[in-house]
Amino acid sequence: MKVGELLELVEEAIGDIKVAIVANQMRSFESPYTSLEFTQRAVELQEDLNELVRLRDRLLALDPETDAEEVFGQDDLEKLLEYFKLLRESKSHLY
Repeated sequence: MKVGELLELVEEAIGDIKVAIVANQMRSFESPYTSLEFTQRAVELQEDLNELVRLRDRLLALDPETDAEEVFGQDDLEKLLEYFKLLRESKSHLY
């Protein structure tokens, strides 16, 4: 996998997390009984977003044609791809 392809996945994940943050922030106003839960989830998602933005900045500094395995190693790249897969499947903005 090339760094450019990985960057596209990071951008997609950033977009998904931004939507989930807004959804959780909006849901925090629905009920005083669940507001803390949704607010905490939005804060957790913001931390994930910050990590992804740092990763994106790191990837932008690299040549898009570089192999991602050279930068991250096979194990780390597999974990990262699994993380993106879970993010895509979770759709946390729907809950």
